[in-house]
Amino acid sequence: MVVKGLYYTETHEWIKVEGDDAFYGITDHAQHELGDIVYVELPEEDEELEAGDAFGSIEAVKAVEDLISPVTGVVIEVNEDLEDAPETINKSAFEDGWIIKIKLTNKSELKNLLSADEYKKLIEE
Repeated sequence: MVVKGLYYTETHEWIKVEGDDAFYGITDHAQHELGDIVYVELPEEDEELEAGDAFGSIEAVKAVEDLISPVTGVVIEVNEDLEDAPETINKSAFEDGWIIKIKLTNKSELKNLLSADEYKKLIEE
């Protein structure tokens, strides 16, 4: 499943922009590849992120993966529901399974991300 209107990365994260803010999560494809998610390490609110920074991790039965920010900004909210129910990402990767909300400080970085069509082509290869 690929949702139109979002930005994607080649490493299977999505960004949903709302004004100067952006929600970040992993894609449905990524959660399928990982399998059952058992733990999510979340950053602190007010943490500053640079594009390319690791800011947490996601642990599944099969693997542990770093969470990498594709954009520069400040964490303004974390999805605390994931602390008690990390499997929410498996059930709802694009809705309830968002991981952090970021205040964007360099919106021009969005042009480096993939469109829904580009991402769909990537995962079909």
